[in-house]
Amino acid sequence: MDMDQVRTFLEVVEAGSFIRAAEALSVTQSTVSARIKELELRLGQPLFVRRKSGVTLTTAGRRFQPHAATLLHVLQQARQDIALPAEMRAVLNVGGQFSLWERILLNWIGWFRADRPDVAVRAEVGTPESLMRHLTDGLLDFAVIYAPEARPGFRIEKLMDENLLMVATRADHPGPGASDYVFVDWGPDFDAWHSDQFPDYNAAGLHVSLGALGLKYILANGGAGYFPARVVASEIVAKRLFPVAEAPQFLRPAHVIWAADGASEITSEALSSLRAAATLEAKP
Repeated sequence: MDMDQVRTFLEVVEAGSFIRAAEALSVTQSTVSARIKELELRLGQPLFVRRKSGVTLTTAGRRFQPHAATLLHVLQQARQDIALPAEMRAVLNVGGQFSLWERILLNWIGWFRADRPDVAVRAEVGTPESLMRHLTDGLLDFAVIYAPEARPGFRIEKLMDENLLMVATRADHPGPGASDYVFVDWGPDFDAWHSDQFPDYNAAGLHVSLGALGLKYILANGGAGYFPARVVASEIVAKRLFPVAEAPQFLRPAHVIWAADGASEITSEALSSLRAAATLEAKP
């Protein structure tokens, strides 16, 4: 399959129109149209619904989108692999959710690279869905995720617990009943727990899917929300944030997932060092 066609398809999806995709790719609109037409002929399905206001994906287009992203990812990996210096023995592909890179993975990579300078590490930040897809496609050796999806052929192991604490910018904040409460989407387990703990809670004035965004917002504008205790510890010490009195805390477990039959010697060694790093991180 022509990778220019795949790349053009993904750019059209991102841009929402052939014109903006052509501008982003520095080609003519007719070139974009020709590439998409040829791709549709190869696949035997229309990928876009064309309208004057732009384009939208057909059902076939939506199904092809994750495969297109994987194809492009594989090509990028191949280019990086063949460009590695001869002294590099192997490449380790690891993935994790954003906050877990902050929590453990960045420090762990530093330790692992110091111990194994002959192993190149390719790091990926992603959503649980994208990380699971790349694991299934063999693009990652393992991933660290809060709530991994159990699948045949994969092993899941708990690494540590993340303690989520309700904090506010004033000491007398009443909690979720206030209009400036920010709901951070920490996943379906947290959502269910939150509903159970606060049955009278309706909806926050602000709902965010990224904890770092929610924290920056309340520090700038005031309010309250749930955040990892380790992240807000310095803000509490500085009295910029205060634990909300009697608010329950939520333990959010982090897991590592990998293919049960596909762990190489390097992967097994990396998993062992990751477990050690997690044990160290969990200590007070």
